[in-house]
Amino acid sequence: MCGIIAAVANRNIAADLIQGLQRLEYRGYDSAGLAVIDVHQQLQRLRKVGKVDQLAKVLNDNPIDGEIGIAHTRWATHGEPNIANAHPHQSGCTIAVVHNGIIENYQSLRQSLMVAGYTFESVTDTEVVAHLIHQAVEQCGEFRQGFINAMAQLRGSFAIACIDRRSPDRVLAKRCGSPLVVGLGELSQYVVSDQLALLTLAESFVVLEEGDVVEVGITGYQILDSLNQPVTRAVQPLMVASDTVSKGPYQHYMHKEIFEQPAVVKQTLEAYQTTQDWLEAMPLAEIAHIQIIACGTSYHAGLVAKYWFEQIASVPCQVDIASEFRYREPAVPVGTLLIAISQSGETADTLAAFRQAHTMPYIARLAICNMAWSSLAREADGVLMTFAGREIGVASTKVFTTQLVVLLQLALVLAKSQQRDAWTVLNELPNLIDTVLQLEPMIIKWAKQLVKFNHILFLGRGTGFPIAVEGALKLKEITYIHAEAYAAGELKHGPLALIDKNMPCIFIAPNDALFEKVMTNISEVSARGGQLFILTDAPDKVSLSNDQIQVLPMPAMHPWQIPFGYVISLQLLAYHVAVGKQTNIDQPRNLAKSVTVE
Repeated sequence: MCGIIAAVANRNIAADLIQGLQRLEYRGYDSAGLAVIDVHQQLQRLRKVGKVDQLAKVLNDNPIDGEIGIAHTRWATHGEPNIANAHPHQSGCTIAVVHNGIIENYQSLRQSLMVAGYTFESVTDTEVVAHLIHQAVEQCGEFRQGFINAMAQLRGSFAIACIDRRSPDRVLAKRCGSPLVVGLGELSQYVVSDQLALLTLAESFVVLEEGDVVEVGITGYQILDSLNQPVTRAVQPLMVASDTVSKGPYQHYMHKEIFEQPAVVKQTLEAYQTTQDWLEAMPLAEIAHIQIIACGTSYHAGLVAKYWFEQIASVPCQVDIASEFRYREPAVPVGTLLIAISQSGETADTLAAFRQAHTMPYIARLAICNMAWSSLAREADGVLMTFAGREIGVASTKVFTTQLVVLLQLALVLAKSQQRDAWTVLNELPNLIDTVLQLEPMIIKWAKQLVKFNHILFLGRGTGFPIAVEGALKLKEITYIHAEAYAAGELKHGPLALIDKNMPCIFIAPNDALFEKVMTNISEVSARGGQLFILTDAPDKVSLSNDQIQVLPMPAMHPWQIPFGYVISLQLLAYHVAVGKQTNIDQPRNLAKSVTVE
């Protein structure tokens, strides 16, 4: 991981490579680099730990002129962030490689290559790929065949792009479990890991399928499938809005995306309520059980949906973390629908578990994701898109709420709900979210108090529990404060031992059927001197009153609306605590936007 751009053009492409990397900065990375075959057919490489802007400065001070090159932003998997481990990696002065993913058998390959006389400058698996390609090309005498032969020796999940100074007119690339896209410009061609890198560079793109190898030149490209046979893939127009990469009046993408939620929730609602065929491919009458698989924030959306499927539609539902699900042997009840949820549609563990389900007796495999051309969307029996638009901030916000919109509508469809008031509740969501966003000044006051703490507990019941889990995740992602979430009823089963003046507790306390139960849990914390921050739409019912208790009055809301209203408050809280701690909010340390490795 994390970002790849390769370019071939009839002009100097160094600026294109930098621009592409800048478009991919949102994915998270620790170093950046590029390699170009210059006008003298020599391989020139620049690498820098840190931001792309620093690499751009080095390039400005040391200009390179060439018509073919590769570039990369790295998110460390093998070896610490330093120059030696940064991409591109080279084999001598001949081969240069960039790589997303993990080569599982790199240690055995490394030993074989060392025996063959190759020396290593890094501890990465990527340098193994560079030497392996060099060896294979030397053995067969031809770049493309050597590249194909080398790729056949790799095990793992990866995307690789390669240049050879002896073949200065082409880039070779392979997709194996990690996404790659071919960008088509005017007398310029690209290979990138994300369409966003093509903004202003290309007019159309081609998504590579699993196992594809592509050879890209100035005027064209050729794709070979997993059997090394020529194949044609669909060409799609590039439709990425330029304002996608603009923060507008906001300091951070995350803040902008939080405030985009009324609009994107409305878009997602309208997309499904204006058509009746969005589940026509699904055997609705046969669904007797639902299995959800997902990771991270998407997993939390599944936990909320479990309540809805069981309460609204009376359909039993199980939710599993995809990275665990793929390594167990689940019993699949008759009539089970599998639902995979992923923001990117390329989440490695979710995608692997989804593919594994081919061998299991599910009646259908349904995908919920935000990227129409992702692997998950293309491989599913049916797909429900979230219409959140491109999300740049690593910590997901608007994609989460649009996932909830889709899941709630699905629950209503399974319940065969024709009740007018049911859809009214959904259609009120944009206004409700806008009302919650107006609480920002009060949330900022909370944030200024919480910024001094090193540990925070989040607690809730019912659908408030997975929202507490999501709130804790948001806080730890972007503030680096240790945060944990518990079902409030679990307090007395261990977490109460942590309560003191240095352990603030944030309670999700909507005025629902579990309100009195939550108030009992609040009393337990108060009695032990804990600091309490309570989000509730019934502030008058909070009978406790002392300096250690603070209440954020929430708007009244229908039970189905609770996850939306409360999670947005917690998103804002995490954001403003992070502002106070001056962390890198859009690109938090050690994290990446799309987790395409196991």
